[in-house]
Amino acid sequence: MPRLPIVALIGRPNVGKSTLFNRLIRKRLAIVNNTPGVTRDRIFHEIELDDGIPVLLTDTGGLEPTTSDIILAQMREQTLRALSDADLIIMLVDAQEGVTAMDSEVADVIRRTNKPVILAANKVDIKGAVHNISDFYGLGFEHMIPISSAHGEGMAELRETAVRLLGLTPRETEPETGREISTEREYRISIIGKPNVGKSSLLNRMLGDERVLVSEIPGTTRDAIDVTLRHHGTTFRIVDTAGIRRRSKVHDVVEKVSVIQAQRNIEQSDVVLMLVDSSEDPSLQDANISGYAHNLNKNVIILFNKWDLVEKDNTTVKKYEEQLRLRMKFLKYAPILFISARTGQRVSRILPLVQEQIRLSTTKLQTARLNRFIEDATKKHRPPLQKGRTFKIYYMTQTGTLPLSFALFTNSNTPPHFSYQRYLENELRNAFNLQQVPVKLSYRARTRHETSRPKRKK
Repeated sequence: MPRLPIVALIGRPNVGKSTLFNRLIRKRLAIVNNTPGVTRDRIFHEIELDDGIPVLLTDTGGLEPTTSDIILAQMREQTLRALSDADLIIMLVDAQEGVTAMDSEVADVIRRTNKPVILAANKVDIKGAVHNISDFYGLGFEHMIPISSAHGEGMAELRETAVRLLGLTPRETEPETGREISTEREYRISIIGKPNVGKSSLLNRMLGDERVLVSEIPGTTRDAIDVTLRHHGTTFRIVDTAGIRRRSKVHDVVEKVSVIQAQRNIEQSDVVLMLVDSSEDPSLQDANISGYAHNLNKNVIILFNKWDLVEKDNTTVKKYEEQLRLRMKFLKYAPILFISARTGQRVSRILPLVQEQIRLSTTKLQTARLNRFIEDATKKHRPPLQKGRTFKIYYMTQTGTLPLSFALFTNSNTPPHFSYQRYLENELRNAFNLQQVPVKLSYRARTRHETSRPKRKK
């Protein structure tokens, strides 16, 4: 598949790059806040310019040409890599503030790339800002467009100019000469866990590229960073989420938004990689985070990271597994892997394990087989009485995949005791070899209009 042209948004901190990014992709993906330095990693999203021409848009952290701050220095490195990869650069400036010394420094860095540049003078909707626009011609760029990323002014001209400078035409996207159109299912993987457990290091290791900022300072990742990766014929979108701390520990509004975004990404995922720090005992917060994924019936893989730092003997693995199962009894089905994102130990086993979970979670079972199963399970262990009345299950059918979902039609509006529900889930896993994935059972009272059970196929 041909590489999409890359358009990078570059500028000093807090000039509106993330707002413009969200405007161009038509959804709120990047976190927007008046605090400088909120965006730290490169964020990518495919968009279409005029006439359906596709490009890959990149949002970057603020470029500070000289800094001694560790995080800002890493942000600068990520931005410089974005500049190196870009086919077109959109430099954002703040029309309200006018030209600053840092704008001039950023412009010097951009000019050295010898790449086409659009200078976007942002915030022209603010009173008095338009009077400063002419000053930006002093930065030496030919193409300047006044815009308002907040209100959408100048977007049409920005898109049109981008198409012209990239040298693209609609003909290039026709089936004969354009990019391939794929209808293949893309599976989403979220990497979750507490701050500083190695989520970004793991993503970089899986990609074989320093794509995401890594620091020992907790809370380095703010935006949810997502990248696509193809493995043995399957396309995955892997999302590195912000570390989730206890609510009582979260005071910064940006971190609150990051946590909400992390939870939203869990909801949208097909598989969740739950990272636990091997140098610590599994904590209540680990259980809370993984419990959120479990309650949504997500496939979960538990990864004990930093395994290279643990002193081991013949019983170490068993002890860790027992501690984890004790803390997270609800995740007995979730497979466990001991890894090191730093050294790469066992990281290559993650995606095959993900593929196996997806294979199991997309299993389709015939209603006849399910009804034979439910007959055997209820004979082996009869349902408990409900208010002195016998609880009956008439038949069972599959209602969905990812997660595996089943409906059981009964003679009651109330589900059986949770212990019996757990019994049926475990029996179902054992009967159909579904031990590594969640199963969702729903109970429905059979109506008079429904038949007693579907007829079996002969």
